[in-house]
Amino acid sequence: MSTIKLGRQEIADLARSQTREWLVADGVGGYAMGTVSGLRTRRYHGLLVVATRPPGGRMVGLAALDPVLVRGDNRLKLATHEWGDGTIAPEGHVQRSSFALRDGIPSWRWTVGDVVIEAELAMLHGRPALGVVHRVVRAPGPVRLELEVLCTWRDAHGERRAGAPPSIEQVENGFVFERAYRVRGPGFDTTGASWWRNDLHREEAARGLPATEDLWFAGRFGADLTPGGGVLAVEAWADGTYTPTPGAPVIIAAAHRRAADLILRARPYDDAERSLIVAADQFVAGTPSGPRIVAGYPWFGDWSRDALISYEGLFLATNRWDEGRAMLTAMAASVDGGMLPNTADTGAVEFNSVDAAPWLLHAVDRHVTVTGQIDLVAELGPTLVGIVDAHRRGTRHGIRVDDDGLLTQGADGLALTWMDARVDGQPVTPRRGKPVEVNAVWISGLLGIASFLTDLGDTRAIDLHALASQARESFRARFVRADGRGLLDVVDPDDGTVRPNQLLAASLPHAPIDDAATAGAIVRACAPLVTSIGLRSLAPDDPRYTGRHEGPPAARDAAYHQGTVWPWLLGPYMDACTRAGIRLDGVMEGLVAHLPEWGLGSVAETANGDPPHDVTGCPFQAWSVAEVLRAKRASRQ
Repeated sequence: MSTIKLGRQEIADLARSQTREWLVADGVGGYAMGTVSGLRTRRYHGLLVVATRPPGGRMVGLAALDPVLVRGDNRLKLATHEWGDGTIAPEGHVQRSSFALRDGIPSWRWTVGDVVIEAELAMLHGRPALGVVHRVVRAPGPVRLELEVLCTWRDAHGERRAGAPPSIEQVENGFVFERAYRVRGPGFDTTGASWWRNDLHREEAARGLPATEDLWFAGRFGADLTPGGGVLAVEAWADGTYTPTPGAPVIIAAAHRRAADLILRARPYDDAERSLIVAADQFVAGTPSGPRIVAGYPWFGDWSRDALISYEGLFLATNRWDEGRAMLTAMAASVDGGMLPNTADTGAVEFNSVDAAPWLLHAVDRHVTVTGQIDLVAELGPTLVGIVDAHRRGTRHGIRVDDDGLLTQGADGLALTWMDARVDGQPVTPRRGKPVEVNAVWISGLLGIASFLTDLGDTRAIDLHALASQARESFRARFVRADGRGLLDVVDPDDGTVRPNQLLAASLPHAPIDDAATAGAIVRACAPLVTSIGLRSLAPDDPRYTGRHEGPPAARDAAYHQGTVWPWLLGPYMDACTRAGIRLDGVMEGLVAHLPEWGLGSVAETANGDPPHDVTGCPFQAWSVAEVLRAKRASRQ
């Protein structure tokens, strides 16, 4: 069992514990998420966050179940809240004696004199349903425990203000909140139901966003418990029916079994891999069209580029071949004009990624290479060849195959590569022309698919091979720097900015750079970018370098790809080192040490470029987990 444990000192210090977040996903895009102290520091924190359009359209529902220990006339509140004026009340975090994350399932203990209370929670995989169990571990006699229920129903990216009382339907053992979700538990009492105003989210304040909201106190559940006896179990679900869950204890037991099954299937080498395998499962979400990938929690939804970069780590490194194949098939069906939709997070489907379709070629190649299921290429062959043909003709945003076989792209106001941040509608790193990593993925994908079409006796392979060979020769002629300092970042027009993108030219399976000497030059050129947790997106000696990824949205977006560290790039870096024959001793140590210090058991999206590289961005990021897991497993082969 992979276990992360934190003690009283780590929990009681809110400045430290606010950065230790846990996540439990429901397998359809929703989740429960919070901090080890119980303080809700983000607008996204809650016990039942529902994906109304799986895996997106998230709504925050059940915000909290605040425990209260009742002993005679004394009521000790064990929750923690921060209010708009900065007041911390109650201060239940000082009573929390421990936190544990066991194979992705969180639990807490409170110690109050001679009473020890334990809580554990999990979600029912495949359904927006939560189970929470409280029990008395030690006490001199029976103990009364109550759970104060705090509710809302609002967009996860916003906040809700007090107004008229919400619509609540009381039903057996609980209630239905605004026809959105059902909460069930013992001894429900609505006494004192009212708005609780100005609950503060300190992380949103730090991001320059609205930072307070009002919550509806719906009442309380309660039970008298004896040590080793019964439990106070509460369930909440939001699938549009009153069909009850199997009960909180059953939900939690099922979550433990699922984690054990995932680990058994993937056969981890050590505890770090075990944690990453469980973390990988959080990003796989079932939808009516098949499995999709949540790019990152808590604010990202389905992004095709992220999903395909993550593909090998999330599905192949974990031996989840059937699910992976289903996702590739569904994504191929969404191709339009040779392009994949990048995301619908903004509310509309956007085709604004130059490299998502090339990454699909790569993912299919890796799937067939690992699984031997060459019939997938036969099945998707018309779509894959159609992607190439559409790029030859030219598609959206100036994306086309140039006369030299390389992909070129660019349009005013757009950033079409993975470095896609914009401020006031203008791209921070437009990278117009022929970006190095886009063409590396293009060439590798072409060669992989052409090889399998050859094996199938498909004559279309001849044309793909010819295009790939032309592009590879052009790549070597155009991107390799004359001074031996690695590769240009973009050509036509040429841009020699030192960025990590060039690593993919030496890391991919059919990389255009396949000799050790040039691969070594690339690795050496990227040396200023390497940190203990990933690679900087820009060299520190560049005048545009920004070492802190913090502040309001515009400041963060401006820094996003101008020095901010990205853990996912550690995967291409390790692969390039291997191709160059460079030893990798200790490269993973920083990432392994990161697993218990931020998004617990997982890998964050970004970190500051300046030491000590404090983590920023999403605490749980799909391609970070996927590439670290993939590269870690590959390094042992």
